Amino acid sequence: MADIQTTMAGNVWKINVKVGDEVQEGDEVVILESMKMEIPIAAEESGTVSEILVEEGSFVNEEDVVVKLG
Repeated sequence: MADIQTTMAGNVWKINVKVGDEVQEGDEVVILESMKMEIPIAAEESGTVSEILVEEGSFVNEEDVVVKLG
């Protein structure tokens, strides 16, 4: 089980996965918008999406968990 965390604060612009999706290491799971830039958040390991903890448009802080892999 792994947590995917943000690398910086920003707004969740797009969620690229849903619960039950298989992701591979390096897959972009969430895209943040910060200072008019798009920042992709990638999985650091492979797994199955077990939980999504954010919604599109929500604000996140640096190191917040956005997706959990099971």
